[in-house]
Amino acid sequence: MEPSILSYEGFDPAAEGLREALCTVGNGYVATRGAAPESTADGVHYPGTYFAGCYDRLTSTVAGREVENEDLVNAPSWLPLRFRTPGQDWLSLDRSEVLEHRQDLDTRRGVLTRRTRFRDPVGRVLAVTQRRLVSMHDPHAAALETTFVAENWSGPLDVRASLDGRVTTSGVARYRDLDGRHLVPVAQGYDPADGVAWLQVRTATSQVRIAQAAVLVLTGTRTGTEGPVPGTAEQTAGESAVLTRLDLVRGVPVTVEKRVALYTSQDRAISESLVAAREHAARLPSFGRLLADHAAAWERLWRASAVVVPGQPQQALDLYVFHLLQTLSEHTAQLDVGMPARGLHGEAYRGHVFWDELFVFPFLLLGFPRVARSLLMYRWRRLPRARRAAADAGYRGAMYPWQSGSDGRDETQRVHLNPVSGRWVDDHSHLQRHVGIAVAHDVWQYYQATGDVAFLHGYGAEMLVEIARFWCSLATYDKADDRYDLRGVMGPDEYHDAYPGAGRPGIDNNAYTNVMVTRVLRYALDALALLPDDERAALRRRLALGDDETDLFERVARRMRVVFHGDGVISQFEGYDRLAELDWPAYRARYGSIRRLDRVLEAEGDSVNRYRASKQADVLMLVFLLGERGLLDALAALGYPFDAAALDRTVRYYLARTSHGSTLSAVVHAWVLASRDPEASWQFFREVLDSDIADVQGGTTAEGVHLGAMAGAVDLVQRCYPGLDLTGDVLRLAPRLPAEIGELRFRLRYRDHWGIDVRCAHDRVRIGLAASRQPPITVAVDGVERTLAPGETWEPARQPLRAGRRA
Repeated sequence: MEPSILSYEGFDPAAEGLREALCTVGNGYVATRGAAPESTADGVHYPGTYFAGCYDRLTSTVAGREVENEDLVNAPSWLPLRFRTPGQDWLSLDRSEVLEHRQDLDTRRGVLTRRTRFRDPVGRVLAVTQRRLVSMHDPHAAALETTFVAENWSGPLDVRASLDGRVTTSGVARYRDLDGRHLVPVAQGYDPADGVAWLQVRTATSQVRIAQAAVLVLTGTRTGTEGPVPGTAEQTAGESAVLTRLDLVRGVPVTVEKRVALYTSQDRAISESLVAAREHAARLPSFGRLLADHAAAWERLWRASAVVVPGQPQQALDLYVFHLLQTLSEHTAQLDVGMPARGLHGEAYRGHVFWDELFVFPFLLLGFPRVARSLLMYRWRRLPRARRAAADAGYRGAMYPWQSGSDGRDETQRVHLNPVSGRWVDDHSHLQRHVGIAVAHDVWQYYQATGDVAFLHGYGAEMLVEIARFWCSLATYDKADDRYDLRGVMGPDEYHDAYPGAGRPGIDNNAYTNVMVTRVLRYALDALALLPDDERAALRRRLALGDDETDLFERVARRMRVVFHGDGVISQFEGYDRLAELDWPAYRARYGSIRRLDRVLEAEGDSVNRYRASKQADVLMLVFLLGERGLLDALAALGYPFDAAALDRTVRYYLARTSHGSTLSAVVHAWVLASRDPEASWQFFREVLDSDIADVQGGTTAEGVHLGAMAGAVDLVQRCYPGLDLTGDVLRLAPRLPAEIGELRFRLRYRDHWGIDVRCAHDRVRIGLAASRQPPITVAVDGVERTLAPGETWEPARQPLRAGRRA
């Protein structure tokens, strides 16, 4: 891998799923996996295409139960383009002789290039070069350019291009017992007058109509002319194909462009999806023009988001920024969609929205605040559903679900398949109520970074109040201790969903949940205080929010319980210290990787609930979100004596008891260790960089990338190592770069300043504001503040920090 180029040499069936996921091209509206255009879903290839927010719901019978699931739908494939030499079968990577094969993903321009040389059974060598894009300029356009060269022969070449709506949603092996037949054919056809082939399907339950229209254009002929390819239509239910024959001359390249328009009935400013697709396809410009506009759009994105870290990390960072922007672009801001945890790259987690946006928001706030706002609006529009969920469970306020899809109902499964044991087991992960905490934290961080008072007034304050209401209604008061408890929840750890032998699911007083709830209550109170008097009064009337409730917010924020054990270590939850210790060396020796320790133990007839073992960072998430000083202050406000030494002991305790079964875990550990053990922090950072490129989870990346970890890698070099903090109306920097990073550079947006350039090194910092008419801002480096006006640059000298404390 070179900077900005991800390359794969040769065809490796075992690695094809990973390559297809990492070679996905998209624009935030639609994305297509990097499968070969001649391939089909066959256990090796999976040419999936996904529209943001296009879900469908089906019922399946699983383990004797009727189970309803909503899936991000695998839409019709616009890719198919097959070819064959005279008298032979269609050529393919799997079933033909491949002399050479190479894929290159250009992340700077968003172009996937494929070069393959085939030899047919009679010795004819055909070279195929293809370039593919999903336009970042025009969200409804995609294109495939294919150049054929007959190297040692002349003669006809059959080419079949199609739009295939017969696909199913079956890209994840453990879901294949579930019904994935989401597409119902509606119409297909071909108009020889303009050369446009079209296809329309609808989703089975949600009734979304998906339309695609394609035109084939022949270029690069010996005459130098171009025009629609003459062809014969082959129409069947769910597929629209055009079969044509090219006349190849030895050594002379012939190029065919497949230009495609893609729409759904969820789109704005259209009358009907098929009409829109057909009209658009007929007017699509050449591949060269599409590419020029597409590359220019990507150049604008890179100017706003590039992070420069000299050396090897640059490669992974470029790839991860690229995939973040392919899922969450400016086009996404026009849609009513959330952030699927696995991007638009595969079907893992069924394309649902979890809490992972908590890890992605910092990246968006520094470069694309409008996109961050759109994700908050997705949550806002589903506030009524969250209120209903809380009421149905007997609570007040709004209870956001652990997994969300189209309408905000709880999509969390109640059973899941353990692929190690092959058994379906009960799933209590719907008890991860802390997703509401993530929503509230994102609302407040958005306001801190943008100063968008209008959003806070119109939407954010109400969301914060309703989330705070929920947590106060869930809390129970212990009069003897004058403390509030939160019982029957699950924390971010995700392993512990019940006490050993307990008759009910859930655990009590999860430290992360309890401490973060106190922050949510403060966010709600502060947001109310920021409203003008008349607006605050109007909101209180509309929500029937009395002084008694806001007084309760204040009391719970001051008297929430946090449990400690042995030497002042924060307990992950009440009773954690009474669980058995796991023999970590024995399990590692027996199984090698124990990232998914829960599955290993269940297969043995045991339960992870019995052990002091965490899937991922839980208590340490508090340091990640609040910072060390913020956590110490939060505990002090609750009346708990806790200092830096106790925090060090807490860090050590959980470092030894975490299996890192989630890619997010390494992000948090790298952050927490940055100030105490830079070498260990760097090792975790390297693991984050490898998370998807090296598929550290052992096969999961093929099912969709891990957007939270990708964003976390970027966040470590944009916020953690530079010590960047945007809270409190001051842009603060306190760099703590690892020895392996000599200097890093990035650009950020803060409040209304859209071009702040930052350079950080061990002995200097440089901050420059682009010229504009915006007011000055206050910046601080290592605690020294200065007012900086647009067009000014500040470069204070600084002393390199001492080596971090060892935890």
